[in-house]
Amino acid sequence: MELLARFTYFDVIDAVAVAFLLLSWTFLGWRIENPTPNNPSTSSLMANYRREWMVQYVTRQPRIFDATILATLRTGTTFFASACMISIGGGLALIGNQEHLRGLASDFSIESAPAIVWEIKILLVLVMLASAFLNFVWSHRLFGYAAVVMAAAPNEIEDPMALIRAKQSGEINITAARSYNRGLRTVYYALACLAWMLGAWPLIISTIVTSLVLWRREFASHSRAVLLEGKTP
Repeated sequence: MELLARFTYFDVIDAVAVAFLLLSWTFLGWRIENPTPNNPSTSSLMANYRREWMVQYVTRQPRIFDATILATLRTGTTFFASACMISIGGGLALIGNQEHLRGLASDFSIESAPAIVWEIKILLVLVMLASAFLNFVWSHRLFGYAAVVMAAAPNEIEDPMALIRAKQSGEINITAARSYNRGLRTVYYALACLAWMLGAWPLIISTIVTSLVLWRREFASHSRAVLLEGKTP
């Protein structure tokens, strides 16, 4: 009952704004990962290129180039996972310091809001960052799996297991990239959550802007147009 009483500090519009953000995050992620055949997303186009990469690397000697690319991908996941951990630590430290919370409220000229309001708003950001962190960690591990399977591919292209291992590593690589992209999208929406500090309507507006930015990059960007030019008939 005490927990429920704390939510009385929020209006219905706050619940609508948070629900809108979560629904936008969920729907956009599903739409990007499940596009229509006539309107593929950038992520789905890159998945096909990853499959082609794994087929081509079998005939490449030496394969240092492929190992370097994979190491670079793993470095990216490590960077974002570390950034999420630092952000989570900073958020928890802020929640544990009532004076800083009151100072934050004063900066936004909302001194009448109790500390619990700010704690819940910050907690939403931390939950999103935790979700992103888990996606980055899993992506990092999957890229490691892909590297092992790549190393297991025979050096002779005539060996029937060569292409089989290439296809296996390609699918693992795509799964790793999917988790990486989910983590990035979650970071975008975590940043949008910060607008809740200003109120429910700013959160709704930031959610719309974030969704439009992500939608454009996946379905209307220049990079997508370039990738479409390279599609095989």
